Amino acid sequence: MGTQIAAKSRVWSELRLSSPPRLQISISPNLTALAIIADALAGRQRGLPESWRKAIASQVGPLGQDAVRPLAVPGSSIAPDSIVPCSPTDGDVTVQSQVSALQDISPDALIRDLEQTFGPGTPPLHWRSAAERPERWLRGYAGALADVWTTTEPLWKRARPLLDREVERVGVAAVRGGHELLLGALSERIVYGERGLLISDLESSTFELGDRKLVLVPMLAGKDAVIVSLDSPDAVWIAYPVPGAGSLWRKPVAPAGDELSAILGPVRAHLLCALEQPMTMSMLSTDLQIAPSGLTYHCDRLRAGRLIMRERRGREVWITRTRRAEELLELFRR
Repeated sequence: MGTQIAAKSRVWSELRLSSPPRLQISISPNLTALAIIADALAGRQRGLPESWRKAIASQVGPLGQDAVRPLAVPGSSIAPDSIVPCSPTDGDVTVQSQVSALQDISPDALIRDLEQTFGPGTPPLHWRSAAERPERWLRGYAGALADVWTTTEPLWKRARPLLDREVERVGVAAVRGGHELLLGALSERIVYGERGLLISDLESSTFELGDRKLVLVPMLAGKDAVIVSLDSPDAVWIAYPVPGAGSLWRKPVAPAGDELSAILGPVRAHLLCALEQPMTMSMLSTDLQIAPSGLTYHCDRLRAGRLIMRERRGREVWITRTRRAEELLELFRR
């Protein structure tokens, strides 16, 4: 059947539970990257802030943009399993391993996957370009994942305390019981009903969990993002927003502001902290309420210190923090 990027609707997919499930948790950022792609690039908006949508879209080239469009076409939530070649059911999956697995998929294997998902013959219209040029689609999709992660990885690192807390929460439910409360609180789009889980979707389906394990995958994603795989013979996995993720999308207060300001100056410290994602000069000027001429001066100083990079894309100049800047900020967050 394939992977489902669940849609917000009045239709439900049902996962029936005849006994308490064998719970497991996986910290797999590859699904965070997929959720962000569906939200920011494919048009299935699930709560990602607009500033992040723009920043992420700016990172992905035309080939990647074309490849991700089928993932959130209106009226369909089913996608071939090739979009998640590394399953979280066997352990944690990095974005790098996901990209490598995509690069290893042969065009013929993608064609077979499309046929298995949609049946023999011509696939649905939105997947037709992938079927006609599978090598191009695989290359574009792998590139989009890598590009999205360039922007998202710093935020993922900051999410570590939330992820650690979720590991503990799932562990307690697995050992002490109370899975109903846990599963019913994963997302507003997942309801614990009389026979098991109801998941908001575009296409109704019913599955029995049976003796398969249930793997929970917390994501750093918009509040309505849900991705599920319900038909694997060995395990079911459900990816959902990690509790508290909304706080990370908001601009953080400058870490150890006084100390950082003493080194960089208050304006440059504030500027550096504002760059949680790449921003244009005009976006920064509006956000920080600094005149363009003054902003240029401060950016020149930060660039000289190898703390930011500037890149012109068309008419806009985009500003990005360097790894050196990330290390400096991390030092002051401790």
